[in-house]
Amino acid sequence: MPTDTHDVAVTVNGTLYRRQVEGRLLLSDFLRHDLLLAGTHVGCEHGVCGACTVLFDGAPVRSCLMFAAQADGHEIMTVEGLAADRNHLHPLQQAMRDCHGLQCGYCTPGILMTMKAYLDETTAPDEAQIREALSGNLCRCTGYQHIVEAMLLAAKRMNGSAA
Repeated sequence: MPTDTHDVAVTVNGTLYRRQVEGRLLLSDFLRHDLLLAGTHVGCEHGVCGACTVLFDGAPVRSCLMFAAQADGHEIMTVEGLAADRNHLHPLQQAMRDCHGLQCGYCTPGILMTMKAYLDETTAPDEAQIREALSGNLCRCTGYQHIVEAMLLAAKRMNGSAA
């Protein structure tokens, strides 16, 4: 049986990748196994938990619900692309650390990517807005309070109103 393959050229975290992919290859598997970007976690594989969230042309998407071939010609950012370099965390990452916003960390990459897109558009959210923005990301460990605190702190830092 012939394999349905597609040539893709996709920019991930600022780097252009050209690959040949099977038509049925999920974007999450492409990122994790072909590009070795294991920060994109796969949880439910149904688009419910949010662990696999990446930014697709700046918008948060569930990479377990997309095929890698759909990424052809597009730009993707994964959690590995958040920090400017290995020695400096992104304000979202630093706030999660400072506020103890993670425990096991499995949901964290998806939360960070969701909130990056949200905080790029909403510079001064309140607690209720943060909770609404987080509502599509499931966390079984933290109870969300520390995550919410971290996102409020990150918003202030990204807006330049807190150190």
